Amino acid sequence: MASKTQVAAGPIRLLPVPGRTSMSHVMSTSSQQSPVSHGTGRAYLLLTITAACWGGNAIFGRLAVGEISPMLLVSLRWGGAVLLLVIFANKYIRRDWHIIRAHFRYLIAMGTIGFTAFNSLFYVAAHSTTAVNIGIIQGSMPAMVLMGAFLFFRTPVSRLQKLGVSVTFLGVIIVGIGGDFTRLTEMALNQGDLIMLFACILYSGYTVGLRNRPETSALGLFTALALAAFLASLPLTAVEISTGQQMWPGTEGWIIVALITLLPSFIAQISFIRGVEIIGPGRAGAFINLVPIFASVFAVSYLGEPFEVFHGIALTMVLGGIWLSEKG
Repeated sequence: MASKTQVAAGPIRLLPVPGRTSMSHVMSTSSQQSPVSHGTGRAYLLLTITAACWGGNAIFGRLAVGEISPMLLVSLRWGGAVLLLVIFANKYIRRDWHIIRAHFRYLIAMGTIGFTAFNSLFYVAAHSTTAVNIGIIQGSMPAMVLMGAFLFFRTPVSRLQKLGVSVTFLGVIIVGIGGDFTRLTEMALNQGDLIMLFACILYSGYTVGLRNRPETSALGLFTALALAAFLASLPLTAVEISTGQQMWPGTEGWIIVALITLLPSFIAQISFIRGVEIIGPGRAGAFINLVPIFASVFAVSYLGEPFEVFHGIALTMVLGGIWLSEKG
């Protein structure tokens, strides 16, 4: 990726909300230095909460298996998020509506690719791979964004960044083959890992595409994308129902839907938006690297999934590759 400004996982590239006091103005007087320090600590807390919510999404995806079908889950997730956003972000939607309407095709395409397609594949992958694998593979997205920025916008890539991308993808390969390199010769890769890898490619393309986003408030843009994701998910859910593959949620299924809607879809996004406002998108983006760590910790502690030696090696390589890319 060109910078972590472009790689907010779940996550969108955000601009400051118009009307906010600039950080340079806040720091212009020494009497205001203490509040800024306090605000930074609050930003760290909000961004850590964001990463924990997004890491928890891998756990929710695994828990949803056998409780609710994937496409129905995507529709309910984004439908619920839209309702919450209409309630809490109403003024931003009304203020930005003329811009949203003018860029409707772009927003539909971005919401479909970045939210509907990514989440659909995410929850399908959860049927045949572990939450630990999902979290580690998801950690490869910053490297994918870097590659996408180079391919589509010719963003300069240093040798150190190229090395970082290579190390990151080697870590992903180690996850895909389960630490057994003999499986490479047999091309015996886990289907769920491959689906998750493709999902990450789509989301990285969405992230690169945010470079051409309309000039709206962050909440206005996110609401438009969530609405687009909900609308785009309806045909997929209709196909799922018509083919008899739908699974309507019971009590546990509805609890999972509520948690996914509230935590990774709403609280994480709002926390991320506020964190970016306080310390800027570049510094805030660094916290996305916590997502695979939280996913791994939750998967082992809550789901009881094994954390093998190759998982540790792969996670180290993924995060180390991202660090090299940033140094570059």
